[in-house]
Amino acid sequence: MPNSELMPIGAFARRTGLTSSALRFYADSGLLPPAEVDPATGYRSYDADQLERAIALRRLREIAMPLAAVETVLDAGPDEAARLLDEHVARIEGDAAAARRKAAVIRSALGGSAPGLLIAALKGPVLADAVDQVLTATATATATAREPGAAVLTGLHVEASDGAIALTATDRYRLSTRTLVPVRPADRTWAGTVDGDDLRAAAAEVRRSALVRVEAVPYGIRLRMPGREDRHCRALPGEFPDHRLMLASLDGATTRATIPKDLLLRALEEHPGERVALHVTARGVNLRSPDDEHPGITLPATVTGEDLRILFGTTTLYPAVSTAIGPDVMLDLRGCDRPVTIRSADRGDLTTLAMPVAPDHSS
Repeated sequence: MPNSELMPIGAFARRTGLTSSALRFYADSGLLPPAEVDPATGYRSYDADQLERAIALRRLREIAMPLAAVETVLDAGPDEAARLLDEHVARIEGDAAAARRKAAVIRSALGGSAPGLLIAALKGPVLADAVDQVLTATATATATAREPGAAVLTGLHVEASDGAIALTATDRYRLSTRTLVPVRPADRTWAGTVDGDDLRAAAAEVRRSALVRVEAVPYGIRLRMPGREDRHCRALPGEFPDHRLMLASLDGATTRATIPKDLLLRALEEHPGERVALHVTARGVNLRSPDDEHPGITLPATVTGEDLRILFGTTTLYPAVSTAIGPDVMLDLRGCDRPVTIRSADRGDLTTLAMPVAPDHSS
């Protein structure tokens, strides 16, 4: 091997993002031995062919993979390496979920047994269903959660007043809100945004409880259930978007379509593309690809107002429809570039807004 192909340890460190001391450690552990060691000075040099392995090693260590597992992944084929990566990430996620549950128990213990401020007392199955329905609007928020002020987009905004408790979530592409009538109302008005993952982790216990007392405590809310362990859900920092102003500023619907929910969901499931076009006319709602190459499928619908063609991302429209209550969904349409309100035709307490795709982005 000609010396001209070798890089000194410092240059190799800069190319790989590893420090010189880390390279020495990985050399001594056998994971990344240098291509050449000067017998007189002990100075180490590396070959350019080792760059890919070194960078992969660094990335694996950045996700806290143990050295023994790193070696196995580096020496495995693509399929086996992918499987090992998935197993490692699943372990990390499991450990994090367990840590959150233990931390919630500790928080409750630190807070003592004294009750917090009563937000509402609600039937457990009703609360669990509402949380599941509304939190579907946070599906795309995880990727942006690390942006300043974006953590609230992964949570559930809770507003309690005398006779109602409103649950709202948004990822900027969808907004879902549902209002519940509590068995016992709040001691006083309260508002805050609660971690969505904590609520999801508590959902099974909540669903099995006849009655859940929701209390505001420092840094979050506490769910108190007779005969079960209290669950603490963290408050999220940042200001929740002014959804009330957005809802109030919406124009009236120019087109309204009421469609059987199951038929619309089945058509969306069978639709092959990432985007779908809805052609809304007095004859019904035709669901087809944005390029209009194929005739698509026409769904029976009760339509009033103007004919309209509107585009959606399927990952935006499908969850919004799937959470609707009852056999029919009502679409309030305001134009091809305005938010669409998706409501249960026979229950108005769950409302979802979905943003369409701009027509000039359809191709």
